[in-house]
Amino acid sequence: MSSRPSPGGSRTQVNRLLALVPYLQARGEVSVQEAAREFGVTPGTIRRDINVLLFCGLPGLGMGDLIDVDFDALEGEGVIRLSNADFLARPLRLDSTEAAALVVGLRALLEGGREAEREVVARALRKIEEAAGEAAGVAAQVDIRVAEDPDEQALGSVLGRAVAGRRQVRLTHRSPTRDEVTVRVVDPIAITTSEGHSYLDAWCHLVEDRRLFRLDRVADAELLDTPVTEHASAEPLDLSEGIYRPSPDDLLARLRVAPQARWVTEYFPVEEVAEEPDGSLLVSLRVGNPAWLVRLALRLGGHAVVVEPEELAEAVRRSAEEALSNYG
Repeated sequence: MSSRPSPGGSRTQVNRLLALVPYLQARGEVSVQEAAREFGVTPGTIRRDINVLLFCGLPGLGMGDLIDVDFDALEGEGVIRLSNADFLARPLRLDSTEAAALVVGLRALLEGGREAEREVVARALRKIEEAAGEAAGVAAQVDIRVAEDPDEQALGSVLGRAVAGRRQVRLTHRSPTRDEVTVRVVDPIAITTSEGHSYLDAWCHLVEDRRLFRLDRVADAELLDTPVTEHASAEPLDLSEGIYRPSPDDLLARLRVAPQARWVTEYFPVEEVAEEPDGSLLVSLRVGNPAWLVRLALRLGGHAVVVEPEELAEAVRRSAEEALSNYG
């Protein structure tokens, strides 16, 4: 049996195992290949997870207390069947610290969230507070205040009037990645929030495409008299799953990532992850801006190598050589 750790380290493996057992129980039997696809890992990783489950169970650690695996089915048919694991189907309980943190987070979301979200958050908060008991009382002592920049608040007011009145806006926008300031006319579609930041969802006439503008990077917004074009009739973007969503038309790149940089597969949307024999990962992802991937590769240093396309790998090498020459 291989002793090599599963992808993501022990914490990631424990989280996967806690989800894997109920998943297998709900289906009765699952092929190794299907489980690997479902959890985004290799079949070898799933087999190593199953070997770990053999040593998991209720206190006592006797043969009748541990999870049982049908190895005849596993080795002969490539099918996973578990038994004696019903205890893991029970819902996990929050301790008092976790419950208090969850209550505080929900109260902050209720205070600063959009109107459409507040009813859902309020219902969830009531249920959590009832279940949390004393921990909810502790959380109630925490002072929740949503900080709001006055300049950003004024900017939001101007953009809100533009959205409601269907009028164009002239934006002065700072781009931290390209270190430049641009002035552009946009057709506002909606103002939305994601991951703690507010954004203007708009059609940009400078690039002739739809863009998201983070409000804390907008230096000025001038409300124009000209009406918006038909582009402003689009449905607002759903940012519930994050800001960056690659397009199928974007460049497909592959990186070989060392174990120390496995976090890349969890932090960025990736299309495919394959585990290599040396423990590294071969990661495929879509890239809208090649310069972004060059910066990511330089940031990761020796923990990542761009495999393809070759021109992008060459761009990383040139950038690294130019950076090193500054130390000459």
